[in-house]
Amino acid sequence: MTISSASPAAQPQPAQGHAASSPHSAAAYQQAAHYSDRLTNADLAPLKKQTWGAYNIFAFWMSDVHSVGGYVFAGSLFALGLSSWQVLLALVIGIAIVNYFCNLVARPSQVSGVPYPVICRISFGVLGANVSAVIRGLIAVAWYGIQTYLASSAFVIVVLKFMPALAPYADLQQHGFAGLSVLGWASFLLLWVLQALVFWNGMETIKKFIDFAGPAVYVVMFILAGWMVWKAGWSNIGLNLGEVKYSGWAALPVMITAISLVVSYFSGPMLNFGDFARYGRSFAEVKRGNFWGLPVNFLAFSLVTVITTSATVPVFGHLITDPVETVARIDNTTAVVLGALTFLIATIGINIVANFVSPAFDFSNVAPKKISWRAGGMIAAVASIFITPWNLFNNPAMIHYTLDVLGGCIGPLYGILICDYYLIKRQQVKLDDMYSMDAGGAYWYSRGVNWNAVGALALAAMMSVACVMAPQLRALADFSWFIGLLLGSVFYLALSRKAR
Repeated sequence: MTISSASPAAQPQPAQGHAASSPHSAAAYQQAAHYSDRLTNADLAPLKKQTWGAYNIFAFWMSDVHSVGGYVFAGSLFALGLSSWQVLLALVIGIAIVNYFCNLVARPSQVSGVPYPVICRISFGVLGANVSAVIRGLIAVAWYGIQTYLASSAFVIVVLKFMPALAPYADLQQHGFAGLSVLGWASFLLLWVLQALVFWNGMETIKKFIDFAGPAVYVVMFILAGWMVWKAGWSNIGLNLGEVKYSGWAALPVMITAISLVVSYFSGPMLNFGDFARYGRSFAEVKRGNFWGLPVNFLAFSLVTVITTSATVPVFGHLITDPVETVARIDNTTAVVLGALTFLIATIGINIVANFVSPAFDFSNVAPKKISWRAGGMIAAVASIFITPWNLFNNPAMIHYTLDVLGGCIGPLYGILICDYYLIKRQQVKLDDMYSMDAGGAYWYSRGVNWNAVGALALAAMMSVACVMAPQLRALADFSWFIGLLLGSVFYLALSRKAR
C-alpha cells in the first residue's frame, strides 16, 4: 500500500474495536498479519481508528509547556538583558518556528497512522530505524528521571507542611542513601508509581489525563498570579525581570539566541511528535491543535509566569524563579498544598507525554515480538531509577555531558527525517514496506539499514556535539540544534544523491 500525504482520501480508514491487551487498535494488527513479526506488534501497527481532535493536541501541548521546567525556562528568557518587547518578539518567532516544524513532522505519522520509530524506517531502513529510536529513548529516560525527581521535590514540600516532624527524614545527612533522603526516596517512588499507573492504562487514559492537567494548571497559575499582583500592587509589577543591557542592533544577537533556545527547548517532543499526531482525525485538526497549543498557549503561559515572577520581588524581597519555592513562601497551608499539587500534576503531565510515551514506542521498536508498548515504557521507567536522576540534576557537569551529547543527535535526526520525507520520497509512503523484511522492499536498503542516513547522522552529530563540548566553539552551543539540523540535511542529501 502506498500512501501520499498530499491525498487525504488515501488515509487509513477507521475500524471498530480495541484490544483489551493493547492501548492501540486490534483491527490494525489483525489486518496486518502478513507483516514481519520482527517489525510489528499491536502497538506499532498502523492505526485504523484515529480519534484525537484539535483540543486533544492543544491539551498535549499544555501538558508539555505547563511544568516547573517550563516556568523556569520562560522566566530565564526575560532575564537575558533584553527589554520585555524584545523578549516577546523572540518568543513569537521562536514558537512560530516550533509550530512550523511540528506540522512538518506530524504529517507523515498522521497520514499513515504510525509512531515516530516506524516512520523513521523510511529514512534509516526497517532495522536501521532502531538507531534513531534508541537515541530518542535514552534522552527520554534521562529526562523522565529528572522530571520525576522535580515533581517529588514539590510533593516533599506538601508533606512537610502537614507533618513538619518528618523534617529529619528529608535531611540527606541524617537519613538518606544514594544521594537522596528517605523522604525524598518515598516521594520519588510514589510519583514513579502514579505515573506508571496512568501510563499502564493506555493512550485513552493518557489522553483524559492531559485533557484535565493542562487546563487545571492554568486555573491555579491565574489564581497564583492574581494573588501575587494583589499582594505586590499592580504598580510594582514589571515585565523586565532583570537589568536591560541591550538596545537597538546590539540586542539582535541576544534575541537570535533566545529564539534558538525556544526551539531547542521543544526539540525533544518535536522530534517524536508523530507518536501523538498519528492519533489525529485529520491533519487539519493537528495543525489547529498545534496553533492553539504552541504560539497562543506558550505566549500566554510565559506572560503569566513573568507577572508572577516579577511580583516575588515586592512580596518576598528578592527574585524567585522557581514556582515551587514561590508557593512554599505563601503563608497559607491550603494555598501551598493546592499550588504544590498542581505543579506536581503538571510535571506528571509533561513526563508522561514527553518522556514515557516516546521510549515506550522506541524500545518496543527494537524487538516488537518481545517488547510491547507497555513493556517499553516500563523499561524506561525502571532505567530512570538506576541513573539516580537527583545526582544527575545536582551535578551540572554530568548533566551537561550526558544530555548534550544525546541532544546533539536530535537536530540531525530531525533534519534527516524531514529531508528524506519531503525532498527525496516526495511525501510518498509505502506502508506495507515499513513492516516487511523482504530484501526487495522499499526500505530494506542494505541488510535493512540505510547507511547514508546512519553516516549523515554520525557526521552531523559529532559536529553538533563539538559545538557544545569544545571551548573554542562554545559561542555556537546555543545553536547546536540548528547546526545539527542543517548538517544532517546537507550530508544526507549529498550521500543520497551520490548513491542514486
